Amino acid sequence: MQRILNQINNEFRAPATKNYLPVYDPSRGIPYAEVPDSNEEDLEAAVAAASAAFPAWSATTPTHRHDLMVKLADLIEKELDTLAKIESIDNGKPLSLAKAVDIPRAASNFRFFANAITQFSGDAHSMNEPNAINYTLRQPLGVVACIAPWNLPLYLFTWKIAPALAAGNTVVAKPSEVTPMSAFRLAELSVKAGFPPGVLNIIHGTGAGIGNAISTHPKIKAISFTGSTAVGGKIASLAAPRFKKLSLEMGGKNPNIIFADCNYDEMLATTIRSSFANQGQICLCGSRIMIERPIYEKFKKDFIEKTIQLKVGPPLDPATTTGAVVSKPHLEKILSYLDIAKSEGGTFLCGGKQKMLDAPYDQGYYVEPTIIEGLSADCRTNQEEIFGPVVTIMPFDTEAEVLGYANDIPYGLSTTIWTQDISRAHRMAKDIEAGIVWINTWMLRDLRTPFGGVKSSGVGREGGWEALRFFTEMKNVCIRF
Repeated sequence: MQRILNQINNEFRAPATKNYLPVYDPSRGIPYAEVPDSNEEDLEAAVAAASAAFPAWSATTPTHRHDLMVKLADLIEKELDTLAKIESIDNGKPLSLAKAVDIPRAASNFRFFANAITQFSGDAHSMNEPNAINYTLRQPLGVVACIAPWNLPLYLFTWKIAPALAAGNTVVAKPSEVTPMSAFRLAELSVKAGFPPGVLNIIHGTGAGIGNAISTHPKIKAISFTGSTAVGGKIASLAAPRFKKLSLEMGGKNPNIIFADCNYDEMLATTIRSSFANQGQICLCGSRIMIERPIYEKFKKDFIEKTIQLKVGPPLDPATTTGAVVSKPHLEKILSYLDIAKSEGGTFLCGGKQKMLDAPYDQGYYVEPTIIEGLSADCRTNQEEIFGPVVTIMPFDTEAEVLGYANDIPYGLSTTIWTQDISRAHRMAKDIEAGIVWINTWMLRDLRTPFGGVKSSGVGREGGWEALRFFTEMKNVCIRF
């Protein structure tokens, strides 16, 4: 039973309460570690350390910050196998996915923003009557908070921490208490990389125990959050009256729109991934699949065949393609939506129930990849985020019809469109209400591009210059001469 500790001022500390929460291995349904149940006293210590470190850290050169961040990226890459195993056990995802995506991306996040900060610049504007020049400064905010979710623990944790540090801020970061292990190892690696005390502080705990306190703390200037829409709304309600900067990346219920002229084989292979990768626990998964009627029956047959071939099994098994969902409460949520889909008249084409494995995995949290048809676009199953290996399929006849299905939803994170008609692709991309549109691909990410959603999917953008702008304050200087 491993005991995780908070990292404050480069020291590893027990929580002030001396209380811990169990961390469960989703593949077996048993606790295997303990994580601090931190409170406001722990937060005060972390904020004090970050505040004390800020003047010196903000005065360092971009090159100095670059060098430390690259060193940390190197350490992450050297520990690829170890970190991937940690992530797989903690989250339930297949080890192959953690090794191919999660850990390499965590290193890339630090490397990208280490380089980006050396190219970050302000603007200048000259005036003639009278003669004057205006120039803008981009300055760090101070102490900022980064709150990450459980589905891509290290991947999304570093996606926030890296630009915050690069911009010269000091950070108080909170990982999910459900999947804290890779964040704990990151804390150890940051000390090894040589980050000064107080620059990065990682504290653990629940939203009620520590998250609310982060949202209201007067010395925390900005909050970057990824998680559910409900929790994002809570953070906004607490932080907005205190005029904190907010970046909220929240839920998705993303349409995958397939036209008959698509590259069929490529579309089918990608749609299997976009439906069930990470057990469907990615906010970008395409959980509402809409197929133009001429190929609907062919797609349905082939999609069912490919889905049945997915192997649900222990995350560390090399043959596993679909691991465990993250927790027992989340398993119960997914199963409740399967009951809702049945009550709404859905037809289950495959899956539809919990997957039972042999011991020692017989208490693990496994769900069969599930395909449902026959549901209306406005039913709960098609309107609410399930966040599991569950997709719906439905036919459509016209662009206008499918555009209505796609947009008539509270969310607007991403959309995938499959077509070889370039004019149609541009028309659809223009009219789709989403922050990200993929055409003939999915999850193809360039870290320079803005990332985020509209409506209940979020506020603000992450990635590239947008992240560095968020973590800095603009100041205009006007000089008359």
